[in-house]
Amino acid sequence: MGRRGFFYPDGGEKSKKPPPRLVEGRPLILGGVTIPYERGLLGHSDADVLAHAVMDALLGAAALGDIGGMFPDSDERWRDADSLHLLEQVAARLAETGWEIGNVDATVLAQAPKLAPYIPEMRRRMANAMGIDAAQVSVKATTEEHLGFTGAGEGMACHAVALLGKM
Repeated sequence: MGRRGFFYPDGGEKSKKPPPRLVEGRPLILGGVTIPYERGLLGHSDADVLAHAVMDALLGAAALGDIGGMFPDSDERWRDADSLHLLEQVAARLAETGWEIGNVDATVLAQAPKLAPYIPEMRRRMANAMGIDAAQVSVKATTEEHLGFTGAGEGMACHAVALLGKM
């Protein structure tokens, strides 16, 4: 048990999603922000890899499963779903089960495009969806120096960690 009633199981709950592929004909949406780019991420919903990693970290920290269980891709209701609306539902589920979001930290792995100009808006939009202050949301972006799937520009990945406390 950490300070102020927050739990630190193994340093928080981490989430790493399999990296979705970049394809032509789809918008690139990260943290609820549409990024100008010639390709977007392939997925059942809007394929917002950042929001998805954050949702999985939140659900995992509360032992509530993952987004695949809450929003299965076999259910047509979630086709092309706005991931920020899904994030709102995850935050509501946490509150219903007595959890409070302490903070969220995420790192997007992408060779291109440069994401730094969009990070403040990503933080704001995700914070609004979770009902918390943007100061509680950290988003970073890095490359893998042209190594691997993301480094070759074939897709993007995201790592996220969430800190929850019992209300």
